[in-house]
Amino acid sequence: MADRTLRGSRMVSFSMETSENVVPSERQTVVYVCPQDHRIELPFSIEAEIPATWECRCGAEALLLDGAAPDRKPVKPARTHWDMLLERRSIPELEELLEERLTLLRQSRGEKPSKRSA
Repeated sequence: MADRTLRGSRMVSFSMETSENVVPSERQTVVYVCPQDHRIELPFSIEAEIPATWECRCGAEALLLDGAAPDRKPVKPARTHWDMLLERRSIPELEELLEERLTLLRQSRGEKPSKRSA
């Protein structure tokens, strides 16, 4: 396949199109301000939908200057390992499994099994 490539054509390195008769779209400058008073000015097309927030260079969320507050989505609490475990097992089942595992562990160490009242 290497013998069939066009040598010296530079087809990959640049475009053959020119910028003649190309009219760029109209622009508007939008300003965002973050909680640390960083000011961000960004050009957007007139036709573009302007986002209510923008990530600042400091990592904070910058809000649109003189814009409406963004709608906040309800945040679901994070599911922990314990929550997922309780979806599959009941507390009595978990206690039974714990006793089985402790008995096996004690046997592997050579300890005598203890009698635990339930």
